[in-house]
Amino acid sequence: MRRAAFRLLAPIFLLFPLAANAQDWAKARLDASPRHREYVPIKHSDRTVQTFVVYPEVKQKVPVVILIHEIFGLSDWAKSMADDLAAAGFIVVAPDLLSGFGPNGGGTDSFSGTDAITKAVSGLNPDTVTADLDAVADFARKIPAGNGKIATVGFCWGGGKSFAFATHRRDLSAAFVFYGPGPADVSTITAPVFGFYAGNDARIGATLPATIEAMKAAGKRFEPVTYDGAGHGFMRAGVDPTNTNPANKTAREQGFTRLVSLLKDMKTASISTTNNKTLAKKSTKAKPDPLCHSTTEMAAIM
Repeated sequence: MRRAAFRLLAPIFLLFPLAANAQDWAKARLDASPRHREYVPIKHSDRTVQTFVVYPEVKQKVPVVILIHEIFGLSDWAKSMADDLAAAGFIVVAPDLLSGFGPNGGGTDSFSGTDAITKAVSGLNPDTVTADLDAVADFARKIPAGNGKIATVGFCWGGGKSFAFATHRRDLSAAFVFYGPGPADVSTITAPVFGFYAGNDARIGATLPATIEAMKAAGKRFEPVTYDGAGHGFMRAGVDPTNTNPANKTAREQGFTRLVSLLKDMKTASISTTNNKTLAKKSTKAKPDPLCHSTTEMAAIM
């Protein structure tokens, strides 16, 4: 009887280590990297932002990418994404915007699980986030191995922050937005903005027509591309071994290629702010949700 009960309970117990190590695949990718990486505490006012920095193995000075993490914080995937961009030839600085807000003053790694991280990121003060990103951008511009050009690349929640930061920071060479909403006021944007959206993401897709119209009316350069069949979070899902949607893998590969190509253009000259070029398809029938991921997707990540 006891053996039978144990056999029934065993699969349940096995779920706990799986939940705790949901991104072991991302950590394994990162651990196998030959590139130099370090954590740099960036201080401003009364805050210290722990920032993950990865260097490419190149001899020339290169642009610096400020990577803004998803609503899941500075996860192993976010750090692995930073390493992928460094492998492509860029210096990447990825701040943990939960620095100091976790248990005992910790950051992302100090929280008990995905749900707690999501709640904490959702509750961050926008002004604090902007101040943190300002400090990180100032640091990025002064990296000796950098060529003076900086760009933001954000995903999900971070995609929205990448767009919003472009309304504030005038020395960006470009802002890259992965499946994040646009800000209400785009009039102060000086950098070109490049969007990457999922075809099966009506919630964010529903916000896209208004963003396209606002950027066009303000005379700003905005080039959004929608990847058919992909779901929200495809840059992560596309490299996740448990992914069951081939379109996510395709979108990840095409999106990464496009991102790298645009970043490489920054090596010789800032990308000019020319006329708007819209490549995205319009999605309909969805209202924006404050969270970047559905409950189903969060469960899958856990």
